[in-house]
Amino acid sequence: MRLTRPMLALAGAAAALALTACGSGGDGKDEVPPTATGSLEHLAAEAKCEPNMQTDADTIRQALCGKGDEKYVLATFATDRGQAEWLSTAKDYGGYYLVGRKWVAVGEERTVTALRSMLGGTMEEGSEHMNPGGSHNQGGGHHG
Repeated sequence: MRLTRPMLALAGAAAALALTACGSGGDGKDEVPPTATGSLEHLAAEAKCEPNMQTDADTIRQALCGKGDEKYVLATFATDRGQAEWLSTAKDYGGYYLVGRKWVAVGEERTVTALRSMLGGTMEEGSEHMNPGGSHNQGGGHHG
């Protein structure tokens, strides 16, 4: 797999969010709509977010959304393969992921769960939560 600078930047953002994502506190089981599709701007509008663009490249677009403790990263991908490769790498950092077709939202569990009631999608969890203190966690901060 080839990692590009935008992919690494988004993985770093996911890692930073994952550091605060170990709390619980999911909402009730709300109705899940059909999975949303469209551009980053369309998805952001569906989620009632004014996107703060961080990366605007041909292969990936990423923005920060939310206020206060409810911040999350919203990313769209040019291809399904690009999304799959990014997810494979990003999940090593832990965190919670809401996954749709060519898009991902990354944030705290309660934030991603709330987003699911607006955007649909599938909830996924990164491996850091399954392997606390794992040997692949090689210190250092993130570079963005």
